Amino acid sequence: MTVNEIAQVIEELAPLDYAEDFDNVGLLVGNKNAEVHGVLVTLDTLENVVEEAILHQCNLIVSFHPILFNGLKKITGKNYVERVILKAIQNNISIYAIHTALDNCFGGVNAKICETLGLTNNKILIPQEGSIKKLTTYVPVEEASPLKDKLFQAGAGNIGNYSDCSFSVEGMGSYKADQEANPTRGKIGKTHLEKETLISVTFPKHREIAVIQALLENHSYEEVAYEIMTLENKNQQIGMGMIGTLKKPMTETNFLNHLKKSMNTEMVRHSKLLGKSIQKVAVLGGSGAFAIGNAKAAGADIFVTADVKYHQFYEAENQLVIADIGHFETEQFTKNLLVDYLTKKIPNFAIRLSESITNPIKYF
Repeated sequence: MTVNEIAQVIEELAPLDYAEDFDNVGLLVGNKNAEVHGVLVTLDTLENVVEEAILHQCNLIVSFHPILFNGLKKITGKNYVERVILKAIQNNISIYAIHTALDNCFGGVNAKICETLGLTNNKILIPQEGSIKKLTTYVPVEEASPLKDKLFQAGAGNIGNYSDCSFSVEGMGSYKADQEANPTRGKIGKTHLEKETLISVTFPKHREIAVIQALLENHSYEEVAYEIMTLENKNQQIGMGMIGTLKKPMTETNFLNHLKKSMNTEMVRHSKLLGKSIQKVAVLGGSGAFAIGNAKAAGADIFVTADVKYHQFYEAENQLVIADIGHFETEQFTKNLLVDYLTKKIPNFAIRLSESITNPIKYF
């Protein structure tokens, strides 16, 4: 398999279109057409991780965090980022990063936290805006059903747990072909009236190219009339954080102990305990303090995240408990998630879980 083919498999789980604008995801180092002999999956791409890839003859590193985040003007090896890039290039190792694309997908980072904590009925905490589009087109009546089938196959018409969703209405279309045209219906220079069906379907934005291709390849008109618009509807399957429910309520102290044990963390920094039971739990892997207000609005009893600053703990305002378990700790199982996914999708390929612990923070 090539680097690009493996990237396509990863992007079935976490399309890059849903990564945050500030992020740097996708193939960061290497040739997309290079043949892959082995894949090493890691949370961070550090020098020791590249050395681990060399040792195990893996020439593709799939990393959660991007080693290249800000632009580089020189690559001289003066810092750890430049040394990683040099070592990877010198050893023909490609580096691919997924980061917030996996944060924002329904089966990604936050789903793994929910699974680890035993949460059920999980929903996206902050649904992403601008990720749903709508296609409207016009087709001869007898072609409407076959065309809709092709659009559905291309990924249109899925709304939550429903598929093959569309809206249709019949009307009369008109056009006049000029001398350069080659109309499939009607005659040059004469206004033609055609009974048409208006078809509207929604689709996730990462399927836009496939949906348009299906439309153009399966529509009989020489010039296909269609409109695409971005909807303001929030995507309930894409977005930051998740909120779920414990099967049974716990006391705050019992939940914090459960949190430490389940997430394998040595310390939990938390806001004031409120003397209430914990059942509704919001989570957001990585730096998630920006979502404290969302967790409160969703009725969470506790919000589990990382990198909360001193003054941000005040934002709990006696409405919930904020629990900071550490950045690495919230994301540590992400590489296991990716290995499990890739192993199922590519069962006969060498997918290796990195043994390197890349947490830069130590506790005394």
